[in-house]
Amino acid sequence: MTPIDVAAILVVLAAVFGYVNYRVIGLPHAMGLTIMGAVASIAVVVVDAMAPNLGLGHAVRAFFVGIDFRTALMDGMLAFLLFAGALHVDLSLILRRKWTILSLATVGVLISTVLIGVGFKGLSLLLGLEVPLIWCLVFGALISPTDPVAVLGILKSAKVPASLEAKVAGESLFNDGVGVVVFSILLAAAAGAGDFSIVHAVELFLLEAVGGAVFGLVLGWVGFRAMKGIDEHNLEVLITLAMVMGGYALAQAIHVSGPVAMAVAGLLIGNHGVSLAMSERTREHVLQFWSLVDEILNSVLFLLIGLEVIAIAVQGAYLVAGIASIVLVLVARAIAVGLPMAALSRLSPFTRGAYPVMVWGGLRGGISIALALALPEGPMKDLILTATYVVVVFSVVVQGATVGKVARRVLSGAVDADNREI
Repeated sequence: MTPIDVAAILVVLAAVFGYVNYRVIGLPHAMGLTIMGAVASIAVVVVDAMAPNLGLGHAVRAFFVGIDFRTALMDGMLAFLLFAGALHVDLSLILRRKWTILSLATVGVLISTVLIGVGFKGLSLLLGLEVPLIWCLVFGALISPTDPVAVLGILKSAKVPASLEAKVAGESLFNDGVGVVVFSILLAAAAGAGDFSIVHAVELFLLEAVGGAVFGLVLGWVGFRAMKGIDEHNLEVLITLAMVMGGYALAQAIHVSGPVAMAVAGLLIGNHGVSLAMSERTREHVLQFWSLVDEILNSVLFLLIGLEVIAIAVQGAYLVAGIASIVLVLVARAIAVGLPMAALSRLSPFTRGAYPVMVWGGLRGGISIALALALPEGPMKDLILTATYVVVVFSVVVQGATVGKVARRVLSGAVDADNREI
């Protein structure tokens, strides 16, 4: 099938499942699509087992192999989703909490990677699975970053305080760049293509993350200046589209982090661009356009997360490892958030109740699955992919559906000390 055929099938499925969910099931849109996608995949597996002569399972698996989830997300959808999500984040709140966000996006990711890696090694020993420590650390690296797409999508309906939303959203916008760098280094060591080196890790981080931030600033400034000099809403929408498509491609070409660049450029355009470079009419068209892009791509992404269950190698021990990893990831998240918060609280207090919301609101999503699918073929990939998928589905469906309730419960009566927070 052509890419147009694949896109048509996915959009039609997203529309049909979304309609059924809205009219019959009534779940939040993202969770509904994920659950219905997973149920549809399981139904295909069951039908294929009962009537193998139909060849349904083979046809569906061939379809998903043709999609290449990792390329579709990391090299395509992610640029649009990050830019669209960053447009609606208040930059002033991000800057006022820069040390919190920086510490969680760097130190927090590293702490979580180590804790999950060591814990997964112990878990594999209990289950009688031979998993080298380096592969356990690879799993820790790909599952540690919170997913900006999932987080930003869920926060829209969670109704948490603006200051707390800024910390959770800001962390998720930037920690995936750190996570991908750590993942790349550990995967190279695990596959025998390189040795783990702190110096190499620092060099890669500076090139990818810091370089991506600088490139994003330049890209956002160029777009800002271009839009400030004109007043034509259709052309200005086209300029933002060119920033995303051309900017992401250029970031990859010069080997800096495209996701970080899109987040920074989106923050700049969504704040200074919207307020200083756009007329009221242009502002309305630009924000509506990117809101629509965000909604369509989010629908397809969460549907794909659910449908990807058909790519999982179902084994009892792997499923047990995945279920146990849910607890492992949550514990690691609690520690990785708690330690930086405890250190920074000496400088300035946090909003009461922020800690449990940040722990429970640290959702994992499509980026983790995309990284797991990028692993070389073999038993390590099957195990890590299964564990990753179980954790992501739990995160999107259970944590995503309840983070709003958790926020309302723990923050009820709390006073948001905006002027004292980090």
